[in-house]
Amino acid sequence: MSPWRFSIAPMMEWTDTHYRVLARQHTRKARLYTEMVTSAAIIHGDRERLLGYDASEHPIAVQLGGSDPQDLARAAKICAEFAYDEINLNVGCPSDRVQNGAFGACLMREPALVARCVAAMKEASNLPVTVKCRIGVDDQEPREALFAMAQAVLGAGADALIVHARKAWLKGLSPKENRDIPPLDYGLVHELKQAWPDVPIAINGGLEALDAMRAQLDSVDGVMIGRAAYHNMSMLQEVDPLLYGAPAPHDSSRAAVEAFLPYIERKLGQGVRLADITRHMLGLFQGRPGARAFRRHLATYAVKRGADARVVEDALAMVDHTQGARLSA
Repeated sequence: MSPWRFSIAPMMEWTDTHYRVLARQHTRKARLYTEMVTSAAIIHGDRERLLGYDASEHPIAVQLGGSDPQDLARAAKICAEFAYDEINLNVGCPSDRVQNGAFGACLMREPALVARCVAAMKEASNLPVTVKCRIGVDDQEPREALFAMAQAVLGAGADALIVHARKAWLKGLSPKENRDIPPLDYGLVHELKQAWPDVPIAINGGLEALDAMRAQLDSVDGVMIGRAAYHNMSMLQEVDPLLYGAPAPHDSSRAAVEAFLPYIERKLGQGVRLADITRHMLGLFQGRPGARAFRRHLATYAVKRGADARVVEDALAMVDHTQGARLSA
């Protein structure tokens, strides 16, 4: 199976190491991605804070933001020293921050530059280098823009392409609106796969149900999901059985959280605030009796001074774990 068969998208302020360790308790197989980190931050900043992760997170990819081939090469070399499983270049984020830095989705207009960035990162490290892009920006014709980007970066040695199957409108839409308003075009991504049958191509955008994700695997090599994996984390409990034919790490989402407790205790001992960890747990047990009480308890008590893992244990006790189907219980 492709290493990109199922992955969880990089999401700023969401997919930090605490989230990723909890996600790993629900799926051993999913490929996890860091939040985007800029090449400049890696070169000049606190590398351990920016790039450090828990050993349980493998397979894990780091997503880089930048547009200078030399800087990205330096950052890629540093990332390789941290033993990531992949380096991914962001060519899809539409935020003002990345536009002001001349990277992210605006690079859809510059496939030759992106190709030079990919080639430089490939030269600097032995890690797989991938690109996450849109199907175009603003007034670009999607097929022309996407195929030009694919031809450029794959010619430069990119190991896989992850395509968010909608345009980004850099003028007139907010980053939030860019996640929903531009129409999806899954067919164009399927066409891309037909044109490059030997290259791993994954699809991203609008996928929420596992059945829909599994159906996409008839046309592409992988699916990447974002908000669905964050707001309904218990769904991840079914990924390994349904998409890989392998058992889930634990027989229930409750058991997954219980297995997460030692990590919480370890991080609390290192000075991490409980609320910084439990903020990622509010998407658990969606639709289950007691889920609202679970969320309310965490939101109320995890922020208090001295809050410890017992807050999570008490919240777990509020959920009805006797109802529900299969592994999503």
